[in-house]
Amino acid sequence: QVQLVESGGGMVQPGGSLRLSCAASGTIFSIATMDWYRQAPGKQRELIATITGDGSTNYADSVKGRSTISRDNAENTVYLQMNSLKPEDTAVYCCRMVVFASHYWGQGTQVTVSS
Repeated sequence: QVQLVESGGGMVQPGGSLRLSCAASGTIFSIATMDWYRQAPGKQRELIATITGDGSTNYADSVKGRSTISRDNAENTVYLQMNSLKPEDTAVYCCRMVVFASHYWGQGTQVTVSS
């Protein structure tokens, strides 16, 4: 059973930074594709960053240039560094693992950007 646990969310002022973490259980992490999604109130869930097992990354235009996704396979953890945060970045951020055609989700962590 794969479990994903996000952490690192919180409240930050506009222009600030946060680093989100998603820790995964299990031994298949290193070959999994890991995604970060976010969902703001009243909006559709949005895929914002992806990192494959070989380290290739992709970003949504909404976060490109301000965010960096990375992974530590030794720690079974994926990170999302977010800089220059804006109020419109306020959302619940969730990670997803995709491996062997199966998807696993974390419970999410709230990020609030407000002055």
